[in-house]
Formats: sequence, structure tokens, C-alpha cells
Amino acid sequence: MRYCKRCVMPDTRPGIVFDDEGICCACRAYERRKDIDWDSRWRELEALCDKYRNKGAFGYDCMIAVSGGKDSHFQTYIMKEKLGMTPLLVSVEDNFPMTEAGKHNLKNISEVFGCDIISLKPNIRAQKRIMRTMFERYGKPTWYIDRLIYTYPLHMAVKFGIPLLVYGENVSYEYGGPGAVETPSARERIYNGVADAVPVEELLDDVVTTKDLTLCQPPVKDDLEGLEPIYLSYFVPWNSYSNYIFAKSVGFHDLTHEWHRTHNIENFDQVDSRAYTVHYWLKYPKFGHQVATDYASRFVRYGLISREEAVELVRRHDHELDPLALRDFCQFCGYSEREFWSIVDKFYNREIFEKDRFGRWVLKKPVWAEGA
Repeated sequence: MRYCKRCVMPDTRPGIVFDDEGICCACRAYERRKDIDWDSRWRELEALCDKYRNKGAFGYDCMIAVSGGKDSHFQTYIMKEKLGMTPLLVSVEDNFPMTEAGKHNLKNISEVFGCDIISLKPNIRAQKRIMRTMFERYGKPTWYIDRLIYTYPLHMAVKFGIPLLVYGENVSYEYGGPGAVETPSARERIYNGVADAVPVEELLDDVVTTKDLTLCQPPVKDDLEGLEPIYLSYFVPWNSYSNYIFAKSVGFHDLTHEWHRTHNIENFDQVDSRAYTVHYWLKYPKFGHQVATDYASRFVRYGLISREEAVELVRRHDHELDPLALRDFCQFCGYSEREFWSIVDKFYNREIFEKDRFGRWVLKKPVWAEGA
């Protein structure tokens, strides 16, 4: 494993690219922000809003895909209060037991900004079965939910005749990933690798039918052609921490005093449920890093911590799957913890991991051992 010389991102992140100086593409993308004419881009966004303003058949002139999180608060503020649009918010709820913060935040975004929200609560029986299938085969247990998060807003935008569909950041470009191209268009978002299409036949059994997977398929091509999905991060300088600070100022709740997560280094991202966070921890056995590395790298780019501090945070947190997240996940899916760890064991990448004298999987070349 090689690590970015500026942040702590390893070259095992899918789609990440390092340049000749050993700097990752995400750090270079952040560096290029200083050369962007943000005033000009804001005017582009204003013109785009003017194109659709007051033209929705149901009184809505844009749609925002939200979770209720910090970024959702920021997106809604920009579109409604700064740009004067009338958004319809759409969300997908994962059916896991919610945190108190998660319950509060989705209500808060509606009350603070005065917006209607349409939420999809998927078929729980199908979700449980598909979670088990995707976890055991691919180590991607929340694929069904993630896929719906990508496809459901498209269906609702078509249904309500709202062409302007607003997403937050271009994940591949902002943080490094497949197809990392700076663009205002989110038309290719569904293909960024998080929730790639899976052959329907792999998921069908005596519980899951094709009807259960209907919303997992995007609208037909002709309907998609009428949409204009955009990344807000193209038009405004995107910053996860700044979005959090803003969201707190309008009533967003983080996890302070509710849950101290052992595999995170922050308490404000993906706070809706505990079980869902198992999904992003599962990057660790496959790629040797997970969300602690992700956020440590962002914090370095934002100038909040040094690289040395980031290395220490990764050393302490990246490998530690939170026990409460594990318990919620196993209870929902019907696994014992022994069964869970037996399944996870086969996903450890033997090229980058080895077992220590206690039988624990450890990285062969961790970031804190660079140059050793």
C-alpha cells in the first residue's frame, strides 16, 4: 500500500489516482479550488434556477435528494433561502432502528426550511433478504438501500415532472474515485460504483420477486433525458465540516451524548442509524481503510489537523468496528456475531493483510509504519 504524501488516503481506494509527486487526485482537486471563479459559477447556478423557477406542475421547481443530514440542511438552505426555489425533498429510510439525532434531523429540515418531504420506507422483508445475499456474496449489505437512494429520486422527479434534481457533492471528484471528472451534471451519478446494478437473477428467490426490485431500476432512457440532475458542489465550494457548522446553527443534531462511535473520528456524518455504518466499515477488510481514513484525509485538506495527527487518528480508529453498530446490524439481519465475523473473514484482502500472533487481521503496511 502507498499513501498520499499530503493526506492519508491509500492507493487501494477504488479509482484513486496518485501523481508523480505522490499526491492523490482528491488533494489535487481541493488544491485547484483556489483557481476557480466561484462568483461566475454561482451566476451559472442562478441562471439554471431561473430556467426552471415557478414552472413545476405541482408547485415545486426543483427536487433535492436528502437524508436529513448536515449536507441535506446545507443543500436545502442554498436552494430555498439563497436562490428562492420551492424544493420537494425526497428521502429513502433504511428501516434500521434510528438514532434520536436521526429522528430529529429529518423533521428539523422540514420545519426549519418549510419543505415537504416524501420518504420511501422499503419492503422490510425484501431488504433483510437482499442484505443477507449481498453481504454474504459481496460484502455490500446495504446495496438495496444505496441503490434506492440513487434511483428513487429519479423516479420521483419523473413522476412529479421536476427536471431540476439537486445532489450534494460529486463523490468521485471530491474524494477520489472512478470517473473523477469535475462536472455540474450528475447524470452519471448512478454509475459511480457505490450501488452498481446487480443482475436481477442473483437476487430472486422464494422471498424476493421482480416487483420488489422495481424501484431499484432507473427510469427508462427517454424519461431520464428530460431530467437535469446537478451536483451542488460544482457551484459552491463544498466542505463537509463547514456544512456541519452551518447545519448545527439551524438545529441539526450530531451524536454528542448519544453514541461515541469507535470506528469514526467525527460525530456528525451518517448519524441516522447505527446498523448502516457497518456498510462503510466493510471497506476496511477489502481496501485497508474506511471512514476514519476518509475523514482524516478531508480534515487535512481543510487545514483542521496535520498529517501526523491524521495518521494517529487512523491508527486508533480505522480498524475498530463499533460494537453497537454490529449488534444492531446482526439483530436486524438475523446473524449471530460469530456468523457475522465468519462472513467478514473471507473478505480480508490477503495481499494487504496478515494475521498477528493473536489471530487478528492487521495491515502489512499501515500508514503509521511508513519508511519503517
